[in-house]
Amino acid sequence: MKHGKKYIESLNKFDRAIEYLPEEALELVKANSKAKFDETVEATVNLGVDPKRADQNIRVTTSLPHGTGRVVSVLVLTDSSSLNDAIDAGADFAGSDEYIKKLESGWDEIDVIVASPEMMPKLGKLGKILGPKGLMPNPKSGTVTKDVIKAVKEIKAGRVELRVDKYGIIHVAIGKSSLEVDHLTDNLRTVISVLMREKPTSVKGAYLKKITVSSTMGPGVKVDKSPLI
Repeated sequence: MKHGKKYIESLNKFDRAIEYLPEEALELVKANSKAKFDETVEATVNLGVDPKRADQNIRVTTSLPHGTGRVVSVLVLTDSSSLNDAIDAGADFAGSDEYIKKLESGWDEIDVIVASPEMMPKLGKLGKILGPKGLMPNPKSGTVTKDVIKAVKEIKAGRVELRVDKYGIIHVAIGKSSLEVDHLTDNLRTVISVLMREKPTSVKGAYLKKITVSSTMGPGVKVDKSPLI
C-alpha cells in the first residue's frame, strides 16, 4: 500500500519496533494526527484466542470513562409505552413496525439499533439486510434488552463493543485525537481491564499478545502491555 507524505513523515518520528508506555504511545498518536478533521483514535488488541471456539469468541460491551467523542445515532424498536422515554433518554429515533418497514426498504441512517425482546421475531427476517451492516441487535452486545432506556443512555455516553474478529483481533475506538492523553489512556486501560477480566479459562499460552494504537490517518504505535495488566 502506498502512503502519503504526512504518513511517511509521521513514521520518522518514532521507532516502530519499540513498545512505548501507554501515555507516550498516545502522545505520539496525537502528534501524528494531522488531518483536517478530528481523527478517531483506535486500539488494536491481538489476543491469543481461537474465535472458532465458542468459549473463546469474546464479545462484551463496556462504557469508556471519557466516552468515544463520537456522535452515535440510535434507533429504538419497542412498544409504544416506552417510545417517549426512549427519546427522552437520547434515542434519535423510536418506533415499531413503521421503522421495521423503513429498514426493510434499505434505510440505514443510524449507527446502532436497540430492540426490546418482543421485537426480535419481526427483526429476524431482516437478518440478511441488517447483518452485513452490523446493525442487527444482539443480547451479547446489550442491544436486545428489556431496559432500552438504560441501553440508550450507555451507548450515548460512550459504550463500545469489544468483539474479536476471525483472527482473534479486537478493534475499538477509544476516543478522538482532540481528547487529552490521560483521558485516552484511561479509556485504553478500561478496555484492557475488561478484556483481562473476560480471559477464557481454556486459553493456553499468551493471552494479551500485542496492543497498537493509531489515529484514522496515522501509523500504528506499539504499546507496552505491562502497565495495563
